[in-house]
Amino acid sequence: MAVVTTVDVTAGSGVGFLPLVSLGPAFAGLVGGWRRTAVVGLTALVLCLGLGMYDGLFDNRRGLTALLSVAGVTAAGLVAAVMRQRREAELASVRSIAEVAQRVLLRPVPRGAGPLRIAVSYTSAVAEARIGGDLYEVVNAPGGVRVIVGDVQGKGLEAVESAAVVLGAFREAAYDEADLMAVGERVERALNRHLSGERFVTAVLAEIGEGPRATLLNFGHPAPLVVRPTGSVGYAEPPERALPLGLSLHGADAPQPYEVPFAAGDQLLFYTDGVTEARDGAGRFYPLDERADLLKDPDPEAALQAVREDVVEHAEGPLHDDAAMLLVRFREPHGEER
Repeated sequence: MAVVTTVDVTAGSGVGFLPLVSLGPAFAGLVGGWRRTAVVGLTALVLCLGLGMYDGLFDNRRGLTALLSVAGVTAAGLVAAVMRQRREAELASVRSIAEVAQRVLLRPVPRGAGPLRIAVSYTSAVAEARIGGDLYEVVNAPGGVRVIVGDVQGKGLEAVESAAVVLGAFREAAYDEADLMAVGERVERALNRHLSGERFVTAVLAEIGEGPRATLLNFGHPAPLVVRPTGSVGYAEPPERALPLGLSLHGADAPQPYEVPFAAGDQLLFYTDGVTEARDGAGRFYPLDERADLLKDPDPEAALQAVREDVVEHAEGPLHDDAAMLLVRFREPHGEER
């Protein structure tokens, strides 16, 4: 508006820049509130009126046309600003409700339980969302710490709903059931009542006590990564592959619990396929086992953050699938940490 005024005063009315004063209220309606738009629009009308009189444009239709153009753009800017502010208020309310739901579904895990230190990382593939089809939970049950990490087939609200069913069933069963097999059966029954068609959930359950072993139950999920204090790295593969949760009606045998050594200094990294299936520009998958040295940080949360940043760097941008990681670290003797 200042530039248009300067050009009009110095170059004269023949340039025909006067209607461009309406750009002021037009941009104000895009970025400001309705009060700011009204002030800018009123200023534009005063400038248009003053410059039109200065240039003698009101002796013909040019001045009136310019004035009506500024008034019309100001009115449109006011309407746009009011509508945008209403949408922003509605969006803020929806986000607030969504954040509460997110905290209920994926609540913070305990940072420590007995001899264990725990950290979690979650990256949703949906823009500005914290949850999707991946799930995790840690329950400090009477028989030890029980863990679940899973991945729901599909995305969107249906995946979130399925994740809520699995987590709700696990939270109850982890306290009530005597063994991990019974916990898995409870979760399976709850999910079968909810799912329809060929939808399923891959998951791995774990029970970790005072050592020296951890018990795992794998429903078609990627095997956890085991990192030893000696530097050796491997996957805790089940003896036999089993179908995911929700597919028990197909008549396949249920997975059987199996044990892996897990004592002082050991680490178990649970993850979803959004981590290992992250591809770089050449289409290569993320080599999780080759990046296990990133877990050497004494702080488990910092270690997971390093892995998360490395996955994003490998993918050369935002991830295309939800990616969850849960690190369980067995404390070193005398509180020393690797």
